Parts: sequence; C-alpha cells; structure tokens
Amino acid sequence: MRQVTASGQTVEDAVQSALKQLNTTEDQVNVEIIDEGKKGILGLFGSKRAIVKVTVAEDPIQLVKDYLTDILTGFTNEIVKVEPFVQGNTITFELTGEKLAMIIGKRGQTLNAMQYLVQTMINRKAKERYNIIVDAEGYRERRKQTLEQLAHRLADKATKINKHVSLEPMPSFERKIIHGTLQDNHKVETYSDGVDPHRHVVIKPMK
Repeated sequence: MRQVTASGQTVEDAVQSALKQLNTTEDQVNVEIIDEGKKGILGLFGSKRAIVKVTVAEDPIQLVKDYLTDILTGFTNEIVKVEPFVQGNTITFELTGEKLAMIIGKRGQTLNAMQYLVQTMINRKAKERYNIIVDAEGYRERRKQTLEQLAHRLADKATKINKHVSLEPMPSFERKIIHGTLQDNHKVETYSDGVDPHRHVVIKPMK
C-alpha cells in the first residue's frame, strides 16, 4: 500500500505535496486530514502547518484477481489463468486452465462458493458496489441454458399434475434465471421459499 504523510500551509497544499510524492492524481487516492493547521496572526505568528495522510486507493479489479488467484493456488496444483472483463459495475473473472472440472464442482457449487467469497470481499473493501461473476470454460452460459430447459419442463409438469413443483436449492442468481424464464408463462407463477442455503424456487400452477 503506497502512503505518505505530508504538510503544507493549507490542507490543499499538503494534499498537492503528497500527490506529487506519490506521482498520482486526487481521484486515485484517499485523504485523511490529521491536522487542518492554523493561519496565525497576520498569517505569521502562531501559524501551524496542515498535515494529511494520503493513501493510493487499491484497484478493486486487481484486488479481486489477486484474492481469487490465492484461493485457486491453495485449491489446485494446476496453473489457472484469471482474466477480468469489465462491463459497468459487473466484473466477470474468466478462469482458464487444465482440469477445471474440480474447480467448477458439482452443479457449479465450488465455483459459486468462490464467487460468493470474492463478492463479499470486494463489497467490503471497495467504495462502489460491484457485481462479481466467476466463470470457467463457459460454465455459466451452459448452466443458464440447463436451468431454462429445466424451468420449462417443470412448468409443464406443474400444469399437468396441477400441483406445486419445488426445485432444488439454488443461489439467488440462478433462481432469478428460473423466475425470468417463466415470467411470461401465464399457466404458472413462481416464488422463492425457504432460507439460504436451502432457498429454492416453487412453480405453482395458475387456477
């Protein structure tokens, strides 16, 4: 972490001095005012210099990348490349390498756990709120297609037997896929039930 303590006739002077030492700009730092200083009589007698502590803000993308790399290093001996892709406040980290099936886990459970960890970490440290997606070998898109097919199949089942049909517990972003897939199906309605980690989607036939 790059950080300096600087002084100046005013707070602004002290900040500018720190920025010069750090070779950066004000939008890239966090400023802590230690002492606002004092002008003194006629600007001379009893004056006191302002003191600030200026810290270069951490890059949230690099922060998550390093954190995710540390998790992967402790999880597998294989080399896994972590590549970030940014779209607005959504950051997708694409994992590439050998033997990623173990990292994905059964129905993406391991991948989901990693995603939850990095999502929690970044939103504790960053000023802005980010939506984090951790993907491997295009798993997220394949899983989305599987969930859409499952939603349609179970909706048909619910209307056929005229009973509620409950799906397996899923994380919130997967439940949203089920809800979204069936939102235009006027034969059924969906809602989430239960408490995490057992919260699940229920498909209810319309009367």
